[in-house]
Amino acid sequence: MKKIALFFAIILIPIDFFMLILAALSAYYLRVESFVTEIRPVIYTLSIGEYLSYSFLMALIMIFIFAIAGLYTIQTSKKFSPEFAKIFLACSTGVLAIIVAIFLKRELFSSRFIILAAWGFSVLYVTIGRIIIYEIQKYLLKKGHGAKKIIIIGQNKNTEIIAQELKEKPQLGYAIIKTYPTFNDEIKEEILNIHKKELIDEIIQADPNLPKETTLNLINFTEAHHITFKFSADIFKTKTSRLSIDTLAGMPIFEIKKTKLEGWGRIYKRTFDIIASAILIILTSPIMFITAIAIKLDSKGPVFFSRLDDGTLVRRMGQYGMPFRYFKFRSMVDKSDSLRYSKALQELNLRKGPLVKIKDDPRITRVGRFIRKYSIDELPELFLVFLGKMSLVGPRPHLPEEVAKYKDYHKRVLYIKPGITGMAQISGRSDLDFDEEVKLDTYYIENWSLWLDIQILLKTPKVVLFPQRGAL
Repeated sequence: MKKIALFFAIILIPIDFFMLILAALSAYYLRVESFVTEIRPVIYTLSIGEYLSYSFLMALIMIFIFAIAGLYTIQTSKKFSPEFAKIFLACSTGVLAIIVAIFLKRELFSSRFIILAAWGFSVLYVTIGRIIIYEIQKYLLKKGHGAKKIIIIGQNKNTEIIAQELKEKPQLGYAIIKTYPTFNDEIKEEILNIHKKELIDEIIQADPNLPKETTLNLINFTEAHHITFKFSADIFKTKTSRLSIDTLAGMPIFEIKKTKLEGWGRIYKRTFDIIASAILIILTSPIMFITAIAIKLDSKGPVFFSRLDDGTLVRRMGQYGMPFRYFKFRSMVDKSDSLRYSKALQELNLRKGPLVKIKDDPRITRVGRFIRKYSIDELPELFLVFLGKMSLVGPRPHLPEEVAKYKDYHKRVLYIKPGITGMAQISGRSDLDFDEEVKLDTYYIENWSLWLDIQILLKTPKVVLFPQRGAL
């Protein structure tokens, strides 16, 4: 999701609010104009201050109705007519709600003229505001700002039509990087090199007749490297709940949605993370303070595990496989991290796959054993959540050397930010095999909702205090 698209989606809210207030004021002052009062005198006693306060409330209700109507969907508008239809219906619904409220609470005012005028002005002003934003977006896209960088796969007539449509209409928001007739190992390496230099947003398979194996390899490639995959019709005969259908050059185009955590879902989750992590930092600060003192008294070394044995910064792999600086409370003897891959400790490794989990790890200190048991060592991760490097809920933050051993389908867990807790943690914690953990994290990514995050957060304390096998 391009940041510029998020910006335009967010800015629509204050613009709509301003236009609705302007519509209410226009209706009010039109009603008190002399040429109107001469026809019908004003009989209500509502002051401009009271009227404005009610207008603010009504505007907030209208914004909520707009959201339900889908007026804040994050996408580049291809046609404005469907947008206008939504505006008309949403404004009409909002005015109807106002009429009902006035009917139930008669002490407000009963000017039918103002209500009808406000409705007309709201449709007009909101439409004007949307057209301005729509034209600015089109202008920026024509200049190449915010356009999605895409690669097209195919060599049939569909490919030519789609490529020509996108070149002739830059306002659609696509910039073609390259077109390939098929997808094989050689082209895969070439696309990967392009992706490293300039991030590719989407790969469109325009030819529906490519071999099934080629298509599956292309899907695996896009998922491993966090590129959106779209395809022309007739590739899959099976149904999937993750399909999104659009049209391009008059032909149906399907997109495999990786997660609901796009657009507003991403904004909701980030807002929730900021507020919740700030509250949790305040609530757990006494525990963190006591833990810091206990670590310092128990063993030599820093309070936080933030540097490797050679002095380099500790890093974990974040969203899209991008490394970020990581820290938590030190729970092991200082400068013993590099021993995790020693032959003696590898014989005690409980995990299958690329991850390492040492049974009765001799490097752990007395305080470390306690804070690990109750996950107190991970409390500093709340600061990483607040800073936007992690999320409260998500896949665990993995080490760079672990991720280097991942198979392509394992890399799906890197599509979102890592979390302090997640599906895997509340469903068995460290007892899970790595493949089982990936399956749970993939389910979370594909089925995310704010309510699911809350459920996981509510279950986490029980799992931490009373660790046992379980499931959601």
